[in-house]
Amino acid sequence: MNSLPESLGLVAPYYNLVMVLIVVILFAKLFTIQNKNVFLLPWKLMFLSVVIFIVEEILTIFNSAGILTTPRILNAVFEFIIITIFIYTLLIQKEHLTKKHKNKK
Repeated sequence: MNSLPESLGLVAPYYNLVMVLIVVILFAKLFTIQNKNVFLLPWKLMFLSVVIFIVEEILTIFNSAGILTTPRILNAVFEFIIITIFIYTLLIQKEHLTKKHKNKK
């Protein structure tokens, strides 16, 4: 019964990277939009978070394969950076919407 959680733990980084590949393709389509009236800064920051996640997952795969050993605290640092970027993205979007709303008045 314990083999299922262990198996999922081993393959999770691989299917995470497959799903992130789909997200990267969607970001590529977003960044090639011809309409430049879109406020892209929050999306660029979210893309930075996705890139950091990719690096984290690659390091996790290397750790599980025994190719590279990194301290476990590194994953926590990566996740902290991702969460910080996400919060900053929300604040930038809020500021942009506030300015946009003030300009309409």
